[in-house]
Amino acid sequence: MSERNTPTRVLVVDDEPEVRDAYRQILLENEVTQEMVGFRELRSRLFKKNPGDVARERSAARAGTIEPVFCDGAEAAVRLVKEGITRNEPFAVVFLDMRMPPGPDGVWAAQHIREVDPAVEIVICTAYSDADPGEIGGLVPPEDKLSYLQKPFHPHEIRQMTIALSSKWRAERRIVRLAYFDTLTGLPNREQSRNRLVGALQAAKDNKRTLAVLYLDLDNFKRVNDTLGHAVGDELLCVVAERLRSSLRYGGESSPAGTADSARPGDIARLGGDEFLVLLPNLRSAADAGSVAERLISSLREPVQLAMNSLVVTPSVGIAVYPQDGEDAETLMRNADLAMYFAKRRSPGTHAYFDAAMNANALHRFTVEEQLRGALDRDEFALQYQPQFDVRTGTVSGMEALLRWTNAELGAISPAEFIPVAEETGLIHAIGKWVLLNACRQARKWRDQGLPFQRIAVNVSGRQFALAEYPSEVAQILEETGLEPSALELEITESVVMADEVWAQKAINELKQLGISLAIDDFGTGYSSFGRLRHFSVDRLKIDRSFVSSVTECNDDRAIAAAIIAMSRSLRINVTAEGVENFPQLAFLQEQECQDAQGFLLSRPLPADAASELLKRANDASDESRTARLRVIIG
Repeated sequence: MSERNTPTRVLVVDDEPEVRDAYRQILLENEVTQEMVGFRELRSRLFKKNPGDVARERSAARAGTIEPVFCDGAEAAVRLVKEGITRNEPFAVVFLDMRMPPGPDGVWAAQHIREVDPAVEIVICTAYSDADPGEIGGLVPPEDKLSYLQKPFHPHEIRQMTIALSSKWRAERRIVRLAYFDTLTGLPNREQSRNRLVGALQAAKDNKRTLAVLYLDLDNFKRVNDTLGHAVGDELLCVVAERLRSSLRYGGESSPAGTADSARPGDIARLGGDEFLVLLPNLRSAADAGSVAERLISSLREPVQLAMNSLVVTPSVGIAVYPQDGEDAETLMRNADLAMYFAKRRSPGTHAYFDAAMNANALHRFTVEEQLRGALDRDEFALQYQPQFDVRTGTVSGMEALLRWTNAELGAISPAEFIPVAEETGLIHAIGKWVLLNACRQARKWRDQGLPFQRIAVNVSGRQFALAEYPSEVAQILEETGLEPSALELEITESVVMADEVWAQKAINELKQLGISLAIDDFGTGYSSFGRLRHFSVDRLKIDRSFVSSVTECNDDRAIAAAIIAMSRSLRINVTAEGVENFPQLAFLQEQECQDAQGFLLSRPLPADAASELLKRANDASDESRTARLRVIIG
């Protein structure tokens, strides 16, 4: 039942049975109330009201009912308030008798109740005129949630005070829920989770306990939204929230069995999007946090049936432990987030504990991102060109444009390090456009100089390839530079093509219509088959260097490389072998009649001027034999 339709819980604390009976007669539903509900239903039938209106009237009548609970002492009252909070059935109003001999009085009860539930409305009932509201208000703040009732009281006073205070309590509760709770899942939001963590940290410090923060992020959640829609994504988030609740509720690592701490739904929060936080406030050991993480991961791995689809979602989990990983809320949340990031990068669907090395790595990564954002404006990028040789004739068949970045603060940064950052941040779009534009300009310059090469090869990021407007961007650059389309070859990795074959086929066809060539880079690492490749109009396969480097040592890799070359020949697809570093590898490729090769044996990547000199040597050696040409060109 939703909170809106639950009755108002009121606690009455008085040591006199007769007074409690009087409260009971006042607060319980009487015959008049029942007659009014019956009258509303009769009126609805007579005037044929909409069934929805009837249901709402019944809900309103139910919400207006009062559920009184009675006890005769201050200590019992505090216990009942604690139990109500634990069961998520808090009291809206507490009527406290001022004097309840022989135990503690109403002020003592009010102080302890306020510690347990700061939101409850407290009414002090006294037959004595010497009660000082100012003094009591100082002991039981805030004063605006403390009222007074003089005995003997009229029944209407109790009834109206209950209605007024419970309405105020409900309104404040709704405001709090909007401010501190996620409207979709009902879980605490980021602000509330931080407040809870601050309180739990103070308790852990006071009691010298271990505490852990788990940061969860769903793997590939964006794909669910993009393919099935945000409504299904929202439904999935609600399922995830409920599974997290259940997994924590029945787990025992966070606190001793049978205690309230082991089943607190407030231990979970939704931070936003597909990110969740779990607080384990009382661990026996840091290792227990890993056990909880594994249980959460296992729970979420179970298939979810949504919108006629069976979905499997996995979370990556980062763990930060107090006190070794941080002593304040901000540090623990940041470090748990960092650990989650490393878990996701290492192997999605796993957990990782934070360690100090992550901070250094993260700081370096953030520095790379910060410097990368201004690299184009500071003119820090450059292109180098690695020649591709026709190993059958010893001539230069192409040049692959390779991006290089040198930064004043970081020095020379490897593409393997900065390209993933560029892709994650979206900077790859502008950088990739710069690469294509400058590579085409250089190719046009070499063509105008009459230097011998067939094509300029440019790598395409998966992010660029996924853009619907990318073919038109390529066409615009070709027109701007004046390079004929047949001189341009775009290289797309095998993994990008296999990730979405339908889109890849459409995008490749659109690019092919421009008259350019297309190559599949790193072939052999994405487990695609030649049968599937027949559906793509590609011109070239580039055998991954991992196979070429071991063709003289590993029979399996030798067989794979030979099969790729033979099958490509039968499909009339050209082949380029990457990573050729010694003569036995080159000899193997020539034996297999591989078309092209590139690698350090033949030439390292060269600046534009040095690449121009190599092309001039190739032009001068045109009359030599294959071996002589290679020797002259390589230098």
